Amino acid sequence: MLLLLLACPAPETDPVICDDEDGPAAQLTIAPYLQWMQDGTVAVMWETEVGQGGSVTYGSTANGAKEHKICAERVPALPGGDPDDAETQVWMATLDIESITGGVRVRARTGAAHFDAFQFQTPEAGDFRFAALSDSQKDSSNPDRFAKLVRSMQDNTADDPVDFVLMPGDLVDNGWMIAEWQDDFFGPAAGLLDQAPLYPAIGNHEGGSPLYFRYFHMPNGLEEHAYTFDRENVRVVTLDSNGWLEDEQLTWLDEQLDATCTDPEIDFVFAQLHHPWLSELWTPGNTEFTGDVVARLESLSTDCQKPSIHFFGHTHGYSRGQSRDHDHVMVNVASAGGALDRWGEQPQEDYAEFSVSQDHYGYVLVDVTTGDAPSFTMTRYSFGTPEGELPGVVTDSLTVWRDNTAPATPTPTGCLTASPFEDTDGHAHQATHWQLGESCDALDVDIWRQSENQYMGRDTQADDDLTDEEVPDGTGCFRVRYRDEGLVWSDWSDPEAC
Repeated sequence: MLLLLLACPAPETDPVICDDEDGPAAQLTIAPYLQWMQDGTVAVMWETEVGQGGSVTYGSTANGAKEHKICAERVPALPGGDPDDAETQVWMATLDIESITGGVRVRARTGAAHFDAFQFQTPEAGDFRFAALSDSQKDSSNPDRFAKLVRSMQDNTADDPVDFVLMPGDLVDNGWMIAEWQDDFFGPAAGLLDQAPLYPAIGNHEGGSPLYFRYFHMPNGLEEHAYTFDRENVRVVTLDSNGWLEDEQLTWLDEQLDATCTDPEIDFVFAQLHHPWLSELWTPGNTEFTGDVVARLESLSTDCQKPSIHFFGHTHGYSRGQSRDHDHVMVNVASAGGALDRWGEQPQEDYAEFSVSQDHYGYVLVDVTTGDAPSFTMTRYSFGTPEGELPGVVTDSLTVWRDNTAPATPTPTGCLTASPFEDTDGHAHQATHWQLGESCDALDVDIWRQSENQYMGRDTQADDDLTDEEVPDGTGCFRVRYRDEGLVWSDWSDPEAC
């Protein structure tokens, strides 16, 4: 028998010498994670106990592919501070991946300590998906909730991984406690964040801590409080809703949205910030600043015909709603770990804008379609409640199209009754808007009904076919319009006397 031994050539490595890279080994305290994968580069960051010299070797996952070695830089423990003035050191290495397609293999080291290699995929043109989740801070009564959610998300997306992760705030319970970052956030999230870059927004539980700005590298904006990036046909905008330079942020946002309106490459705008504008599960969390942001996104969606979403957290539960007169969606993507805000325990309100609210743990996946028929689909995966756990099941979904034919204009068939819903795209009936008054010259009363209203554990719209409405006293005239599930309204019917 003839035995042939085939050996793959060792990857060629650039001859680079990094300062003190052969010094004392340093123990890893935060595993390498990805940041700011933009314009052909990606930042790899990690944290160790104080050690000597950091470097990264990376290259294509293809056998025999050339590897590149680059020196890492220390990130200051405090903004503008001495990078050595800390018990731990954060390292950052910016990798040039523009010429690499497919998988990238990375090995990081600090001093004589070598860390486990990991792999990630470079961005590809075309359709993509991302995850959105919030408020991963530890709940002492359910301390492993975030870790379970991350593992489930990894299993659920194994065949179709997420390209990045959005997290609008409250990543930890106390942003000034370094152990919470190490053990409660980066520890459970390690297997996700070395595969997909994380883009966070700062929450109130981060407390303005310099640790937040130490761990995250978001260069394209206002001191990392507010920033923006593009992925294919989507522009993502992140804002700080904690009271930091609100007027300056709104001015900056106006500039970003003005540029977006005329950018032919952008079909959708997604924004994230921590605090809600309207919160059904916890109304004290509502903030006017977020309302100012929403008003600007609504104007963009209508004036520029580019649908938008804003993702938020702060309230520990899930909610999804949509503006009545604009193609704008609002989604609370909590809770990824924080103790739930339960029905009946807080000041709460059933807002007309919201279709679904659930006091559940969970996360959201968003699948974006590019090309000639752009759309996005957001899907909620729920883990239920402590006393009623769910295995990450789908409990809500919505698809919005950039180009969507309006449904047929309804025809009045009686006083506050109208013809059946018709839509040439085959989309379902999502809402009905009635305007009525004492005469056809004074239609000053609005009634807006959506097809679904999950509130306090039941759907109050379950038996409404949206084609009729109870007639209030004094109604002398009305008109009506229908909305499809892609959030496009028909024209108004002609006013009809009762």
